[in-house]
Amino acid sequence: MAATAISYMNPVIPGFYPDPSVARRGEDYYLVTSSFEYYPGIPVFHSRDLVNWEQIGCVITRPEQLDLSERRSSRGIFAPTIRCCNGRFYVITTDVDGIGNFFVSAEDPGGPWSDPIRIPYGGIDPSLMFDDTDGTVYVTVQQGADKNSHIIQYEIDISTGEALTEPVVIFRGDGGPWVEGPHLYRIHGMYYLIAASGGTGRYHREIAARSDKPYGPFVMLPHPILTHNRLDDHPIQNTGHADLFEDGNGFWWAVFLGVRPVEGHHGVLGRETFLAPVHWTEAGGR
Repeated sequence: MAATAISYMNPVIPGFYPDPSVARRGEDYYLVTSSFEYYPGIPVFHSRDLVNWEQIGCVITRPEQLDLSERRSSRGIFAPTIRCCNGRFYVITTDVDGIGNFFVSAEDPGGPWSDPIRIPYGGIDPSLMFDDTDGTVYVTVQQGADKNSHIIQYEIDISTGEALTEPVVIFRGDGGPWVEGPHLYRIHGMYYLIAASGGTGRYHREIAARSDKPYGPFVMLPHPILTHNRLDDHPIQNTGHADLFEDGNGFWWAVFLGVRPVEGHHGVLGRETFLAPVHWTEAGGR
């Protein structure tokens, strides 16, 4: 499946589906998004072509699993990340004003999902990375607020959620506010870190850095890898909060959020899920 051979129209999942994340198992792709105070929470979508997505369930489906009935508007579940390791799926996320950061797991992405396992450190938007070099499981997560936002990282026991190391600051972003939504990847022997910056409005952007070690030091690319913040007339705005993944044929893609404003600034449908091919340069390790 060559990236240039796919014909599709964005957004690939229209409507209120922000903060997308994707995991692949074989020829199947699974995508989750934020759901905030809504219940059941964290919708799960399935696709085999990256273009046509069907909802197959939700992650949060039982009040005894997580009771969201007291969550205020736009609080609740923030920015889940989905990953697959040894055939099992994991979703890690934040219950803002509730139990904080936690993860759940399932053999079948359609459910049922386990009860939450809480993890000890971080603000919002945690992500998991399973390092196939030595089996280490990293939690990479936002900490702080506004211009004091930064990214911390630590290791956990995936069976219990116990922290195996103390958190370490690994990234402070590009000087913009709200450095958040981090994801760590090991690609072609290097560790790549991407994160959103600038808030979720017109200055939203996705930035990237890399290192030969999982804790850095990370060298940041001097420009965003994704943004529309200088394209005032573009019909899609506020792009960012991306997740990268490789398809079954070795091509790379990104899912990310964006807004289709009406009359220049009214986001009637909220933040939607978009898809774009990712092209690696020789300098980028490809």
